[in-house]
Amino acid sequence: MDQDDPVLAPGQDNKQVMGLDFHNPVFPLSAVAILGFIIYALIYPDAASGQLGLAKNWSIEHFDWLFMIAGNVFVVFCIALIFLPVGRIRLGGSDAKPEFSRMSWFAMLFAAGMGIGLMFWSVAEPVAYYTDWYGTPLNTPAGTPEGASAAMGATMFHWGLHPWAIYAVVGLSLAFFAYNKGLPLTLRSAFYPLLGERTRGWAGHIVDILAVLATIFGLATSLGFGASQAAGGLAYLFDVPNTIGTQLAIIVVVTAIALFSVWRGIDGGVKLFSNINMVIAAVLLLFVVFAGPTLMIVTGFGTTALDYLGHILPLSNWIGRDDGTWYHGWTIFYWAWWISWSPFVGMFIARVSRGRTVREFLIAVLLVPTLVTLVWMSAFGGTALFQAANGVGELANGIGDVSLAMFHMLEQLPLTSLTSTLAIILVLVFFITSSDSGSLVIDNITAGGKTDAPKSQRVFWATLEGVIAGVLLYGGGSTALGALQAGAVATGLPFTLVLLVMCFSLYVGLHKEHRQLAAAPKGASLQETK
Repeated sequence: MDQDDPVLAPGQDNKQVMGLDFHNPVFPLSAVAILGFIIYALIYPDAASGQLGLAKNWSIEHFDWLFMIAGNVFVVFCIALIFLPVGRIRLGGSDAKPEFSRMSWFAMLFAAGMGIGLMFWSVAEPVAYYTDWYGTPLNTPAGTPEGASAAMGATMFHWGLHPWAIYAVVGLSLAFFAYNKGLPLTLRSAFYPLLGERTRGWAGHIVDILAVLATIFGLATSLGFGASQAAGGLAYLFDVPNTIGTQLAIIVVVTAIALFSVWRGIDGGVKLFSNINMVIAAVLLLFVVFAGPTLMIVTGFGTTALDYLGHILPLSNWIGRDDGTWYHGWTIFYWAWWISWSPFVGMFIARVSRGRTVREFLIAVLLVPTLVTLVWMSAFGGTALFQAANGVGELANGIGDVSLAMFHMLEQLPLTSLTSTLAIILVLVFFITSSDSGSLVIDNITAGGKTDAPKSQRVFWATLEGVIAGVLLYGGGSTALGALQAGAVATGLPFTLVLLVMCFSLYVGLHKEHRQLAAAPKGASLQETK
């Protein structure tokens, strides 16, 4: 693709109606599809849950090999790009400067990527594997030292390099084609080297619409289930009734603050709440390290890393696995979920990464979050396993209500009420950052790649996320939300193929850019040679 070729332009096919500036037909078709699904899930919640559950289970059971191969390909691809000469390419051109400091950048990457999941699963997941709650990794005997090692290694496997490689592929593709080639910041742009001007037609429309649906369904599901989990925590700690009214109130509060954040934009909203996230998370982490089994946690950093390295290859294998219950119920489900979540996280990462080199981008998106996760898992997961293995507190009985696992762990440490309250606040702030960053992403896609669309459109999408979660929770309960989640996970199968093609397309674009830069006179930018 040459810079002088006819290309897609941001907002090229937009319509301006009643102060809105949206892409036609992505915006209206996405809105109609979302509305249709909500109505169907409300009227026939059991049928919707059953049908989408079958689609999810079918994709997981029959295409486990594809998910595993793709996940491995993404990791190898990203690591290779770090060392290849294309790693020197700067997103936005040789003169581009980063918009955000490294710390704010890291905070936004992590908060959007998986911060909220770590709050619950860093405690629940290792204990679940150790106690054989739903199978054990590689059929390792439960309740043994080997079982504890496999539990920590498998938890890191699910939250380490593989999911972040998925996000990195999408984020780098979108950032490169948007900032270096002048294409719209939408998912379709990543396929321009392969499809050319056809990306402006229905092939591009379908990719963008699927990205919108996967993003808003994933966000609404997280918000709905998260409200149930937060309400469970309030009931456990403060005897606040865990009713539908409490859960809806949580959704309203989170959505209202997210609207404030979305209205203020990335600098005044998303960055602010992401930085707050990291401060609270750091305080909670330090407390657990010093109030928990400190020596075990400190030595556990190295042990967890070795557990991860020792299990990453057997857990990455898909041939001849005999731990089918665990393998499909955990790993393949996670891979499908991360892939379905990748348009949202990848596009948001691209949105805040202009001015970084390809190498810097991949190190920050792939390696830094994995190291942070290693520290977090060692502290929270290590403390939880210590309690489970030594008969301390509720975790000694295994996992009951997943949403309460974190609070059960904190209950055995000093200042329980204070730290549990801090944990609830952190959960809610993580939800806010997911909602506001997700709204910005959906607005980018439905505005034809424009990053300066009217604020009212961002508000529309942020409001719609809360409405979907609230309406489905009120009208269909966990059954309707389960249908929404199953639908989001089912999109992981087609998006797996999309991401594999994206890898090839990205390499073609980067390789051509590197050749052009190498051929340019010393000191001249690529644009100056055109």
